[in-house]
Amino acid sequence: APGTSAPSAPRCWYRGAPREPGARWTEPGCRSCACQVSTPSSPRLSPPHQPDVGLSRRVPLQGGRVLCEAVSCPVVACSHPLPAPTGGCCPSCAGCLHEGVARAEGDVFSPSDWNCTVCVCLAGNVSCISPECPPGSCPSASPADCCSCQPAKCSFRGRTYAPGARFSLDGDDCTTCVCRGGEVECSFAPCPVLDCPQHQRHLGPGQCCFTCRDPPAPAGCFVDDNGVEFPIGQIWSPGDPCELCICQADGSVSCKRTDCVETCPYPIRIPGQCCPDCSAGCTYMGRIFYNNETFPSVLDPCLSCICLVR
Repeated sequence: APGTSAPSAPRCWYRGAPREPGARWTEPGCRSCACQVSTPSSPRLSPPHQPDVGLSRRVPLQGGRVLCEAVSCPVVACSHPLPAPTGGCCPSCAGCLHEGVARAEGDVFSPSDWNCTVCVCLAGNVSCISPECPPGSCPSASPADCCSCQPAKCSFRGRTYAPGARFSLDGDDCTTCVCRGGEVECSFAPCPVLDCPQHQRHLGPGQCCFTCRDPPAPAGCFVDDNGVEFPIGQIWSPGDPCELCICQADGSVSCKRTDCVETCPYPIRIPGQCCPDCSAGCTYMGRIFYNNETFPSVLDPCLSCICLVR
């Protein structure tokens, strides 16, 4: 009719904004939405004031409706896909994520701990190649060489030891062994020189070296090589009557000489007695004469007498 405007094409209203029929967009939370126009018989509704549309819910809005559903990501066909970019929902095989580092397509790199390994990113897949080293062993490895030889292990008494490993033989500390160049080398613990006789040497449980036993408590004193023994406290003379010896409690012998302080001009030597006897003598006419002392006779001045103690 004159003065009237033609009706506008049906549109969708979503969150206060118009959407053209057939439009598609992605909402936060990885939801895909589309505007579908209504059929001519469908009633037109004024823009609603609802806040949002739920998953897979249809909302009639002024000649069109909005259909939202969760974004369905295809299964990635690569081993190291890139995570979804900001605003995206699905991972991508357009690059590689290796050890937390994003790599571009075709990027060639070496891992941080494999300096001799080369890797390449192709279609989201990481392929690595390590150098082929010839077989062989060596005394020690060289970390700077990609093809450094591997030190040989040692097999000893049914067990395998790593290069440089140290271990004891038979479970004790007397022998120390080391794995070197695939061979086992053992060394014995040095033992001190003992100053005790053979019969006093002793090897205790778990000990590597002989030790000297504590000598037994002495029961007496040995004074010569013939095995003559005196009990502790015994006193005797070794042959000289002026020398006396005693057997001490620790098995030692202590000897001491006797000094004679009394002297006389004619001493009497008694066998087995150290000091001479000066007390014996003769009495003649009221006078005392020592043994072997000579004196004139009172009766005959021409006669000489001698004192003999028998």
